[in-house]
Formats: sequence, structure tokens, C-alpha cells
Amino acid sequence: MKQRLQETYQKEIAPKLKEEFKVTNYYALPKIEKIVLNIGLGEALTNSSAIEKAVNDLTIIAGQRPVVTRSKKAISNFKIKIGDKIGAKVTLRKYKMWSMLDRMINLTLPRVKDFRGVSRRAFDERGNMTIGFKEQTVFPEIDSTKIDKLRGLEVTIVVKNSDKKKSIRLFELFGMPFEKVS
Repeated sequence: MKQRLQETYQKEIAPKLKEEFKVTNYYALPKIEKIVLNIGLGEALTNSSAIEKAVNDLTIIAGQRPVVTRSKKAISNFKIKIGDKIGAKVTLRKYKMWSMLDRMINLTLPRVKDFRGVSRRAFDERGNMTIGFKEQTVFPEIDSTKIDKLRGLEVTIVVKNSDKKKSIRLFELFGMPFEKVS
């Protein structure tokens, strides 16, 4: 079963990108590979239930169970030891990825308070886009009455075969609301 944005990409966006960037091979076009949702939890060192609640929030948002991330090295200033639980992340591919992108563009971003558009600086040199949310309640799946604490959330959209310019154009064609350049 194809998602609406996936069909739009294949029927409309890919031919436009092929023409604009003069790419002859369809497989050389920029395409979305995966979406990674991440919550970092410094509070998990003192509050063990924080990990459970973050995992629950990510499960509701993504529709699949996240993995708990652990520290790879010790940082004495933050009282972090190797192997401490410090966050949760989930990687979405295929159907769930397209569904998440559609919901993010059309439902989540318009719900952000004082939203002026996604910054064009949100892209790295390989064309991957990272958007940070100050609270998880902007996602319509989260019931704001059932959360214990507002937590920040980072969404990274990994784009294959791309650079910053191509990725910005790809997301413009998807309808991503970018901030106005003045």
C-alpha cells in the first residue's frame, strides 16, 4: 500500500527533479531513506521512570517501539558512566516513514507555536534535515493530559543521493513550509 506522498514523489516530484538537476538515472535522484526520532534524556540519571515515559511517547508518535540509547563514554562533569541509559530513538522506513513525513508536514508543523517555517540551516552538507521540537505535544497522537513532563524531540530525515541544494528543492516540492528569506 503506497502513501500519498510516496505516489506524489514517484509521479510528480521525481520527474521535476530529473529535469531540474539534469539527472538521467532515476536511482541517482535524491530520495528519502529514513526518518529517525530521538529523545535525549539527561534526567534519566536521576529519574529512572523518565526513560519509560519517553519510550512510551515515541511509541505513540512513531507507531513502533524505540530502542533505549546508552552512553558510549563516561563524562564525569555530567555524572555519566559508560552504559548509562541516556535516551531513546526510533528509525522509520518505508510505509511508516512516508506516513510520518506526511503527518509532520501537514499536521505537526502547523501546530507549533509561533512557527515561522523550517530554517534552511536545518540541513547538513549531505542534505539530511534535522528539526528540533521543544515539546512532544505538537504531535497530534500525544494526549497532552496524559504526559508527565514536556520533553524535547529531534526528527532527522535522511536523504540519499543528495546535497543541501537538492534536498531543499526536494522538500519544497513536498510542500515543506520554509521560513521566508528577507
